[in-house]
Amino acid sequence: MNKEVMKIQMADISESSFQEVKAEELLFDNVSLARTRNNNAYMGGMELNDVNLAESKITNANLSNVGIQHANFSHSTIDHVHLFGTEFRNVVLPQETDGNYDPEGNYKPVSFHNCDLNKTRISHCNLSHIEITDCDITGLKINGILIEDLLKSIGVRK
Repeated sequence: MNKEVMKIQMADISESSFQEVKAEELLFDNVSLARTRNNNAYMGGMELNDVNLAESKITNANLSNVGIQHANFSHSTIDHVHLFGTEFRNVVLPQETDGNYDPEGNYKPVSFHNCDLNKTRISHCNLSHIEITDCDITGLKINGILIEDLLKSIGVRK
């Protein structure tokens, strides 16, 4: 394999194809990569800063130890993922200065369906107006109070 350093500026290389190419430590600055496909690619240690990934799809990916900050995940779907050891911090609804802010607060709710959240810890969070339906609440505690015992004490069967 020959090594060739290329400096491409002000060029349209749309619809180009790269196969069996080593392309490490590349710098893309002010570039459109719309509808680009990456298949069977090692992208470990990659940095994406100030990027628009709207409508992108990531499948069969190893995202362990990935850090995502200052991201808009509105209306995204995360399906069949392993989340052990994952931390969600400072997750909020849009603020007044955000482009998708709704002063009426009419946002589609965040939903968890068919998820195993066993041993999940939630602290210092706004859980107002949450609905929990058809879930196994064995061992569920709120501020140290076992919810099963609380429901039994008021005569509710689960």
